[in-house]
Amino acid sequence: MRIRDPIHGGVTVSEEETRVIDTPQFQRLRHVRQLGFGDLAFPGATHTRLAHSLGAMHVASRLFDAIVSRVELSAPAKERFRAAVRLAVLCHDIGHMPLSHASEHIAPPRAKLRLPAWLPDDGAAQSTHEDFTAMLLLASPLTASIEAAYAKHGLTGALPPGVEGFVEAGVDWFPALRSIVSGELDADRMDYLMRDSFYTGVNYGRYDLEWILSNLSAVPREGKAVVALSKAAIFAFEDFLLSRYHMFLSVYFHHTSVSFDWMLRRFYEDSPGEFEIPADPEAFLFCDDMALHTTLRRSGNVWAQRIAQRRGFKRVAQFTERDEGYDLQSLGDALKAAGVEHFTLESRGVLSKYFDAGEVPSLYVEDRSNGRLTGVASYTPLYQRFAGAVHLSRIFVRPDQFQVGLGVVSRLTGGQP
Repeated sequence: MRIRDPIHGGVTVSEEETRVIDTPQFQRLRHVRQLGFGDLAFPGATHTRLAHSLGAMHVASRLFDAIVSRVELSAPAKERFRAAVRLAVLCHDIGHMPLSHASEHIAPPRAKLRLPAWLPDDGAAQSTHEDFTAMLLLASPLTASIEAAYAKHGLTGALPPGVEGFVEAGVDWFPALRSIVSGELDADRMDYLMRDSFYTGVNYGRYDLEWILSNLSAVPREGKAVVALSKAAIFAFEDFLLSRYHMFLSVYFHHTSVSFDWMLRRFYEDSPGEFEIPADPEAFLFCDDMALHTTLRRSGNVWAQRIAQRRGFKRVAQFTERDEGYDLQSLGDALKAAGVEHFTLESRGVLSKYFDAGEVPSLYVEDRSNGRLTGVASYTPLYQRFAGAVHLSRIFVRPDQFQVGLGVVSRLTGGQP
């Protein structure tokens, strides 16, 4: 089957993948928008996580085909590894909660999901969308669908630690395959940057996908296959990093989106139990954007009504870590003294979520003249230049008090809000 996609053209879907796509667990993503409240700032940004998941799966296969093009891999192993990568990326977002990450604040305790003990646990008591993804893959009707569809590949929802499921000719391919799913150059980011850029009308998410693909390969390192990028494409990679960085600052941290996220969180805090994220896999099927929007419209909570009626607070000030001559606490005190209802938000943008993780690099730079490998964070100066996070500090006031709030801020900052 082929699906028309505005970003990649034709996306080919196998019979096995179709069986997964047709499940209620995957179809739920039709009703979960990719950018949450993003359409309030960018009216075209109404695309869904279902479309993104299909596109990311397509990119995953292109990444896989690129890294194996210069190595010898048996046909059965190639078929199995490719199917596993595409399946993992296809299902990577099925646990996402309605509208925004703010919904994770009301997620049930992780213990209620009854996840197997071998899954990684960072010690957090509250479950995340990754935990819900794991639950749906391992303990829902989707589990049986995957096992039935992928029986010939020997694939299930997940492999416990110690199970060598991706070893071929003495080489462990798991690190390379994992990098495609979640790494410095992963299919998730490579699709959502292009897709979000297209639907928001913002150009920052564009990068040279074709040149990156033509310079990728899998190389052995200490008995493991890792992903390497030829140094000829390092500028394209840096452009990719900056694309994500700038998309965060201009789209993902847009002041309208983050302010509505905050209001949603206030609704959850002020009306506990009015909307819940169920731990039961069957009930979770009906936990989507439509269900939350319906709850907000019917609620008597003031924050719910402000969201439903699109009556957000107005931004009166924005500062970065480079700005001087302001103090958020003093500004907040002055607004309070003037009787202005307000709130302050701080957003933190980083060049790469993998930079300071302290893990083995998910991407190496290869000098193909001598085979030398260098961790990408050590190779490009961008990591050093952007090692510090960008902080966006904003103050929002009630819309009918905008002029008063703006006057207070301007007076205390020398007319530079």
